[in-house]
Amino acid sequence: MKVVAIIQARMESTRLPGKILMDLGGETMLTRVLNRVSRARNVDMAVVATTDRSADDAVIRLGEKKGWQLFRGSSEDVLDRYYQAAKFYQAEAVVRITADCPLIEPEVIDKVVGEFLSSYPETDYVSNLLERGFPRGLDTEVFSFGALEKAWREDTDLSRREHVTPYIWGQPRKFRMKNVGNDKDYSGMRWTVDTAEDLAFVRKIYGYFPDDKFGWEEVIQLLTAHPDWLEINRNVRQKAVPS
Repeated sequence: MKVVAIIQARMESTRLPGKILMDLGGETMLTRVLNRVSRARNVDMAVVATTDRSADDAVIRLGEKKGWQLFRGSSEDVLDRYYQAAKFYQAEAVVRITADCPLIEPEVIDKVVGEFLSSYPETDYVSNLLERGFPRGLDTEVFSFGALEKAWREDTDLSRREHVTPYIWGQPRKFRMKNVGNDKDYSGMRWTVDTAEDLAFVRKIYGYFPDDKFGWEEVIQLLTAHPDWLEINRNVRQKAVPS
């Protein structure tokens, strides 16, 4: 199967506008995400899918400079953006990644994609977030193009379509799903970036390592040595996703 990772990216974040192009150890956050996703062995192509709004022209300029695969689509209907991007790049399996996760882990992506590939076509969707065990910010979802197309055709709830996959994991009778867990529960750790506090936290991590080639377990070891760093964004709450 052709596995395409689609990284959704937009400048108009409500809590921290422009965050995806903010500096993170000498590169933009989006660059860090793409670099890390591209190192996943089970991913054939990584695509940055941004919006058709003028605010995201900056994303396109950066992507063209870097030689990235790019796509522009709906700002509000992110499910449609994913469907059109997957169709354009002829994806048979789609990996959903968000651009505000600069600690996204190639090893975890490979684990989730590997589980999907080994169980397809008996499985439509595999992720590590149905039952969380990894830190928030290592979220990886993999689904077949057929499942994506079915959701695209059937989901009429605009609030769900903004988040791409709630229709899939909310319909266990229509979609066959699997979860990839972790032996130890680190789900209380917050490694995604929605606020200034989150950004300060990940800058601590990137300030320690010389580049973006470190692994998530190295971050765990670092935080074990510096538990006070976890206090930086401990009080940040994740936005609710429509069920």
